[in-house]
Amino acid sequence: MDTGYVGILTLRLEMPWVSNLKEKRALVRPVVERLKVRFPVTVARLDGLNAHDWELIGVTTISNDHEWIEQTLKMASDYVASGGEYRVTGEEQVISSLSDLLGYDDVEDDLDDEAE
Repeated sequence: MDTGYVGILTLRLEMPWVSNLKEKRALVRPVVERLKVRFPVTVARLDGLNAHDWELIGVTTISNDHEWIEQTLKMASDYVASGGEYRVTGEEQVISSLSDLLGYDDVEDDLDDEAE
């Protein structure tokens, strides 16, 4: 039995016309902050922090409803793609059950074996 799910979305943002880190941060930081306010997600800047023309951001959420996670990550992705002076050039989404991630099924199997 699945007790819940974790959804992870990564987005690669590119802005080749940007010439320095300060300018890039001025474009990326507001997007990250607005995502946190608008959706029930956690957002982090993951990679490209020292590159002036691209950045990878990660978005994650957790719930007991798989469909809700899919919808939430889709809305977050659409929101990022619809605004900002950047292009979304890469996107990956993964939804995993907590049972798989934490090995709950193995614990339940062990308990069942002990009960017999």
